[in-house]
Amino acid sequence: MKSARPKVLHQLGGQALLQRVLHTAHDLGAQQCVVITGHQAEAVEAATQSFVPEGLSLRFARQEPQLGTGHAVQQAAPALESGSIALILSGDVPLTEFTTLQPLIDAAQQGALALLTVDHPQPDGYGRIVRDAQNQVLAIVEHKDANEGQRAIREIYSGIMAVKVDHLRPWLARLDNNNAQSEYYLTDVVRFAAADGVTIQAVCIDDPVQVEGVNSPQQLAALERALQWRQAQALMTAGVRLADPARIDIRGDLQCGQDVAIDINCIFEGAVRIDEGASIGAHCVLRNCHIQAGAQIHPYTHIDGGKEGATVGARSLIGPFARLRPGAQLGEEVHIGNFVEVKNSRLADGAKANHLAYLGDAVVGERVNYGAGSITANYDGANKHRTTIEADVHVGSNCVLVAPVTIGAGGTVGAGSTVTKDTPPGALTVTRAKQVHIADWARPAKKAKP
Repeated sequence: MKSARPKVLHQLGGQALLQRVLHTAHDLGAQQCVVITGHQAEAVEAATQSFVPEGLSLRFARQEPQLGTGHAVQQAAPALESGSIALILSGDVPLTEFTTLQPLIDAAQQGALALLTVDHPQPDGYGRIVRDAQNQVLAIVEHKDANEGQRAIREIYSGIMAVKVDHLRPWLARLDNNNAQSEYYLTDVVRFAAADGVTIQAVCIDDPVQVEGVNSPQQLAALERALQWRQAQALMTAGVRLADPARIDIRGDLQCGQDVAIDINCIFEGAVRIDEGASIGAHCVLRNCHIQAGAQIHPYTHIDGGKEGATVGARSLIGPFARLRPGAQLGEEVHIGNFVEVKNSRLADGAKANHLAYLGDAVVGERVNYGAGSITANYDGANKHRTTIEADVHVGSNCVLVAPVTIGAGGTVGAGSTVTKDTPPGALTVTRAKQVHIADWARPAKKAKP
């Protein structure tokens, strides 16, 4: 990977490769997961503990030195429970689907050694599935050990298998490293199974992407595009209108209602919900937010709801070039225009801040009009304070509301005012200095250079 970061911690669709594999195991109903680590084991184990799915028991086994796939599974053997099913996955193969793996588990529960295989158009580098005249699986031959005839086989082994633990243990004990790579191959258990009369069931798929591993930045990028394309297709199948399915990035969970439209080059992170009839303009970034029905998010808007989440009310208009930060809660038909920033603030229905403004730690009432260049001065250098702007207030341009302060309902704040005290309802508040004119005033002139 040409990286200081462990390979399985590189991101795909907003999640670490290993994180995706663990979530797949969890979805399958796994009770325990044993993660076998080797290179940079400490970093991998620390990160894994931070993203293991809730309810999945996690254990680690160290493989030092790394002597092959069979040797790796040998390290996990003491943690495997008798009477259970072992499903063996690869931490750098992140896109295997739940529906693909379930048949392997079903077959293993019936006593078979179940293998996931693929009819691969480019089988080089993979172990080949060798069958007899009755089409029964006899063995898996690694690429480096395969003869010319075996290398012509297109059915390859994915590295994924399911088997009863009570079958697996004695086979692991019989592994040797008498092969071209002097490694202990897990694939040798297929020969042992055949010799012991255990049914070998190959579940063959024709979707190579599900078993593609990551060993380089190029392969990671290719899988990212494959993942994004699949997610885009699923959205369109559900009725979402994508301007270009090749130009969308979903790095979390995106849920869309009917007749949602998404323009090009949008990024969705964390948990994002977009209700029916809402539209997302080009080049937007949305993270942990809820866009309600009919809202329009204009181009180049950035919404980051953080842990609290952000909400954009129904039929609101946001952007272009707007920024909503954690705690932004907007009611219906709110307007947030270009270069307006909202942080930890609630705006009631019909409130408007159309350009060049900041609202932080504020409660804004219905139908408030917040002028260009105005800000809430919410930080005194040590603590944050709240600003309350009651319903139907008009705040002129270039005002500073120094928190804590309340602007009374129906009031008006004249342009250029700095307000430090609460204002009464319905009042006009003007705090700027008196305008002064000095007649015949001469500007300073530049001194002549010597």
